[in-house]
Amino acid sequence: MISFNWLKHRMVALVMVIGLHGISNFSFAEEAHATNVEKSTPAEGEEKPKFDAKEVILGHVKDAHDWHLFSVGENHVTMPLPIIIYNPTRGLSVFSSSKFHHGHEAYDGYRLVDKHYVHEKGLDPAKYPTGTIIAVDGNDNPIEEKFYDFSMTKNITSMIIAAILLILIMTSVAKAYKTRGAKKAPKGLQSLLEPVILFIRDEVVRPNIPGKKADKFTPFILTIFFFILINNLLGLVPGSANVTGNLAVTFALALISFVVTMLSTNRHFWAHILNPPVPFLMKFILAPVELIGVFTKPVSLMIRLFANMMAGHIIILSIISLVFIFGAISAVIGYLFLPVTIGFNIVMMMLELLVAFIQAFIFANLTAVFIGQSMEGAHHDEAHHH
Repeated sequence: MISFNWLKHRMVALVMVIGLHGISNFSFAEEAHATNVEKSTPAEGEEKPKFDAKEVILGHVKDAHDWHLFSVGENHVTMPLPIIIYNPTRGLSVFSSSKFHHGHEAYDGYRLVDKHYVHEKGLDPAKYPTGTIIAVDGNDNPIEEKFYDFSMTKNITSMIIAAILLILIMTSVAKAYKTRGAKKAPKGLQSLLEPVILFIRDEVVRPNIPGKKADKFTPFILTIFFFILINNLLGLVPGSANVTGNLAVTFALALISFVVTMLSTNRHFWAHILNPPVPFLMKFILAPVELIGVFTKPVSLMIRLFANMMAGHIIILSIISLVFIFGAISAVIGYLFLPVTIGFNIVMMMLELLVAFIQAFIFANLTAVFIGQSMEGAHHDEAHHH
């Protein structure tokens, strides 16, 4: 039985984490603002540079080759990540991203593109987006040279951490069941996860996937749910990566769901898609629509998860950016708006916490629905015959 004190202490801890995340976002915006001013200090008589909210927001939500943890005054604690590049001509290059000095220097014939380099060389920003690695010559000019980038970025590192956490959590729960047995009351982490696991099995997998095959797909659906949930929750931790707000990550998850769904199909499923039970002339209209629907389902999974997780981060950072936008008008207005920003930020963080669970559930539930639909042909035909 959960006591009131237990719930109260957890709620206090949750509000503290939310507040710390808001402070982290605020300090990141402040750091980016200071960096923008420092790099573009105006000459005498020139207009003072304005706060670039777009650069701050996109810089926080996009992937990177180093991991900014936090800032203490003017000192920024950053964890460099390994750069791994294979060039068919030059071979393998492995070094730390700190060698790039945040995009100010080239190393071993490669450079991390930033906006100042693009402006200095007069390059096309669409062809040379910031944050990408390019090959350069001895004069630091870009060259067309084919290479393969296997570098460890912030999102990849965060996904590895999430995968390790998932394995540790599930093996711990499995060990508890093995040690205590299924008849004893669960304790600790086991008692926290058991209702979630049973809910996914009994309310998501079994109602949507027919017969005994439901138990076969339960581990897969649980893995998807907890992997997305852990990444969503890690994205709320101060100094973390926005993994599920990255389109490449959600594409990979949707692709896995699509492949498993396609491997689960049978002849009845494809008969309903390519030869739907409608009048003959309608088949020429409905069959292409049904076939397109097979491929749009995983696309909807990809975009839904990406858009919801990305939108929350952007809204939070946009609210924080208002402090600096109003501060540019008047320092007094900026400080007066600060409590409003903190209040909105806490509310949005609590909403993001709810969205983290909802989006993991929706992705897992729709995956189970799609897998079940790919198997239901024979079952529906038998019921229709009776």
